[in-house]
Amino acid sequence: MTRRQFAHTISVSAFSYQRILGANERIGLALIGSGRRGRDVAKAAIGTTQADLRVICDVYDVQRERAREAFSAGEMKAHECAAHEEALARPGVDAAIIATPDHLHLSLAQAAFAAGKHVYLEKPVVHKFEEGSALVEAARKANKVCQVGTQQRSGSHYKAVREQYLGPHKLGHVVFVRTAWNNFPWQARHIGKAAQPEGLDWDRFLGPAPKVPYEAARYDAWRYYPDYGNGVLADIFNHWADSAQWLMDDTTPMHAVALGGIYELRDGRTNPDTVNAIVQYKDWNLSFESTVLSLRDDRPGMLFQGDEGSVFLARDGYVYTPFKGSPVEVKATEDLDRAHFADFLNAVRSNSRPSASVEIALKGLLPCQMALAAYWSGKRASYDEKTNQITTS
Repeated sequence: MTRRQFAHTISVSAFSYQRILGANERIGLALIGSGRRGRDVAKAAIGTTQADLRVICDVYDVQRERAREAFSAGEMKAHECAAHEEALARPGVDAAIIATPDHLHLSLAQAAFAAGKHVYLEKPVVHKFEEGSALVEAARKANKVCQVGTQQRSGSHYKAVREQYLGPHKLGHVVFVRTAWNNFPWQARHIGKAAQPEGLDWDRFLGPAPKVPYEAARYDAWRYYPDYGNGVLADIFNHWADSAQWLMDDTTPMHAVALGGIYELRDGRTNPDTVNAIVQYKDWNLSFESTVLSLRDDRPGMLFQGDEGSVFLARDGYVYTPFKGSPVEVKATEDLDRAHFADFLNAVRSNSRPSASVEIALKGLLPCQMALAAYWSGKRASYDEKTNQITTS
């Protein structure tokens, strides 16, 4: 009797992480940027049971307090500070988690490398395309590990799809990779006017960005503004673009177009609330659609479509559907953040290459930067591999 569906659950236990990392001394961490995402990453780091949080650093005292409350259990007592220089100089710090707004990624990573620290850097790896070479040089000069937070790179079921279906070409010729992810309420909030909090170091928040007076929205909703982040075309598209190129084994996008705009949230933001982008490779197209608006989005993911079958891949598993034969469904319960941080710690201990190095991350960001260039110019963007430049025409 033919089986119509096969289900399998992938999970990685704390014991598995310990087996990977061994029983060596714990790695001391400084969390630089202790907002929502920073706390998530720090939680994953502690969850590996191989690292200790020794410093909490943030330009806003309220965020430091939230992190202190989140990690107050047990015997862990982290030093708190506003200045990253102080955090990086603290004894017992081996590595820095950098989870700040995007415009600070380069300068903070450079400072961490100069201080002799390994770096776990949230994605996107850099804010502007031209910053990439400076980050590569800083990492190489320091000879330290840098893991970029595209956590799907460490996912067991992502690797399985690459090895079992796309690598052996079981889908035939894949011509379309369709990606979508919608509904981000934290990027749809209206932030009213408010006075600058006493415990916020506004100058440190601005860093290399243009010096402007404090505005509540520019701090609380920095993804709305290109000065600090590039919206869904970087924050969201980066996950799918990096994974698609990795699984397709093709990191050479040729052209990109993008359309979108502010279709509803006319609240002073600059970045679009809704976008569509298409990136062209030699013999396949990558498409992306995203809105921060409350469109129902039960299972965001990627659809690989070939002339012999398809794979729908999401963070909770995948479905392989051949044109001939029965579909295969695999469910995944792996904590991707924890798996990715475990990979980082393993690279630190073994002095090896992590799954999402700076060089890998820059290739994964390239199609996003091309889509951004296309969106803001209203033209088609192209990439010249010889000159490493993005142009529009």
